[in-house]
Parts: sequence; structure tokens; C-alpha cells
Amino acid sequence: MGRLGPLGPSVTRVTAAYAGRVAVLGIETSCDETAAAVVDGDFHVVSSVVESSIDQHRAFGGVVPELAGRAHVATIGPVVRRALEDAGLDAHDPDIEGIAVTSGPGLIGSLLVGLSAAKAFALAWSVPFVGVNHLEGHLFAPLLERVDLEWPLMTLLVSGGHSLIVLQAGPGHHTVLGETIDDAAGEAYDKVARWLGLGYPGGPEIDRLAQEGSPGGLALPVSMVGDDYDLSFSGLKTAVVRATQKHTDVPLADVAASFQSAVAEQLLRKLRRALEHHEVRGVALAGGVAANSALRAGVAELASDFGIECHLPTMAMCTDNAAMIAAAGLYRLRAVGPSPMDLAANPNWQLADVR
Repeated sequence: MGRLGPLGPSVTRVTAAYAGRVAVLGIETSCDETAAAVVDGDFHVVSSVVESSIDQHRAFGGVVPELAGRAHVATIGPVVRRALEDAGLDAHDPDIEGIAVTSGPGLIGSLLVGLSAAKAFALAWSVPFVGVNHLEGHLFAPLLERVDLEWPLMTLLVSGGHSLIVLQAGPGHHTVLGETIDDAAGEAYDKVARWLGLGYPGGPEIDRLAQEGSPGGLALPVSMVGDDYDLSFSGLKTAVVRATQKHTDVPLADVAASFQSAVAEQLLRKLRRALEHHEVRGVALAGGVAANSALRAGVAELASDFGIECHLPTMAMCTDNAAMIAAAGLYRLRAVGPSPMDLAANPNWQLADVR
């Protein structure tokens, strides 16, 4: 295979044997990852390619929308071609059922690159395409790693921009029980990490440092103690700033451990309440923050307490990827049908609005 483009060491590929089964191409460009994947009709990942532009954003402490959009323009073609070729498909005229693409939520410039590419490929190959909600894509991630999932399922979806507790009756059938009223958990991690002088993204940095500290080293308030399922992390972020200004002698590792413990405590307390009031067969963790060690341990403990299945995603399924978009799109194509060619990007598309 010849040179396909500027695909650096950040590319992740997962390839499985493909015997010509019907398949869907997924495209994901909601933030700083340019991703393409092929998923077959039985929800098996055939190929998955992810090209991240995160190195371009580190110096700024967060994703710069203009830089992300330019990176998508440069890499979308090579990434799609690599995903198709890894799946054993003709990159010029692939035999696929359709194309699924993230149309929201996300950065408008990034979304437009993927959506425009998906429409162009659909017209060129004479196949239907469907716009997929990025958050619903995360809900399909456990299905890609275990096709014999037993429903209903309670899912804690936590990422840089979203934190939700979702009850899933089955694939494509979900109810949002609670969500953040301000900052998402991942956003709080990034902001606290920036305050502490740690690197970007903040989640992995704080998680690593927290392993060396004591969660009782810094007293932080307990938030969102009501009986609902909603979440809030903005106040906790402010509390860390004020507490560290007042107690300058607290070791950095203790600050990280205390903050991480407070985030996990709120998420797990709300998740436990949801499990107490809804009978489910399993509990799942999804989204970028699903890679967090404290959260993974806590969800596993909850599953054990309630005697239900625990579905923790692999690291590849925690981060944004196109396989989950292809899986959600496969369901949408078959249950609802394709999207119109004038479908617009919706950067504020809420999961609760997906029908």
C-alpha cells in the first residue's frame, strides 16, 4: 500500500477478518479526532482508524477550533481510505450499505468537514447516509465489544463536554435521567489541571498524579446531594481553586487525589441512586472519562453490589472513534432510514432530542 497522507504515530487501527458481509462506513469529526471505521451488519468492528490532532492543541491548554477544522480537512480523505482498505474494500467504490457521520453535537467547523465528506462519498458511491448524534454513538460502544448485551442497561456517559446518566431499554431506545447543569466532568478535569499547572488533556494527568496522593489531603465540599440525577462540577472546580489558594502547603498529588475522589463520589452516588430506582441487567461506562481509574473501579463495585453485569470499555472505545458512529448509524439506517442530503450540522444537538 502506498503513502496515503500525513498519518502520524497517533493513528490507531483495529482490523478484523471481513468476508464480504454488508457493512457501514462511519465518519467522526466532532472535535479533534479524525476517524473512520467499518462495522459489519452484526455490529463487529472490521476496521477503525483514528488520527488525532491533539499535539497541535497542547500548547493552548485546550482544543483550538480553527486548528481542529484544518486538521480534519487535511486528514479526512486519507483516514477514510485507510479504513476502507484495512477492511478489504475498494476505496474508490466500496460495497457498503451506507455511511454514518456525526452531525452533532461538537465543534461546528469540525462537524461540517465530516458531514460534507460523508455527503460527497454518498453521492459518489450511490449509497445512503445518515447523521448520527455523537452521544448516541457512545451508547453503542458497549455493543461493539459484546454483541450479546442483555438489556435494559444503565449507562454513565462522561466526557469532556457531557456528563449524563442514561437508561437504555435497548439499542436506540434511551431515556436521559440526569445530566450536568454546568461543566461536564471532563471539562472540570481540564480546568483544574490547567490551574495546577499540569498538561493537557487534564484527565490522564490528574489520574496519574492522584495515584500518588491521599484523597483526604484537601477538604472539598459535597455537591448535588438532592434526590434527582443531575450533576454539577463548576462549583467543585471553584472550590479547588479557593482551597489551594488558602492551603498552599498541600502536596499536588493530594490535591489531585482529593479532586478526583470528589468527582467520582458525585458521579457514583447519582449512578447508585439510578440503579436503586430502575431495574436493569447491567451498568456501563462510556465516554472519554471512562478511562479514569477511580471511576472504573467504582462502577465495577456498583455492578458487584447490585449483582448485575459490568461493561467497562477498552481504552480504544473510551476516546472518540468512528466505529461507535457506524454502529449507531447502522441501527438508524435500518430503523429510521437515511437522512436528507440537506441535513445540517447541529453543534448543540442534545441526546434527549434524539428519537
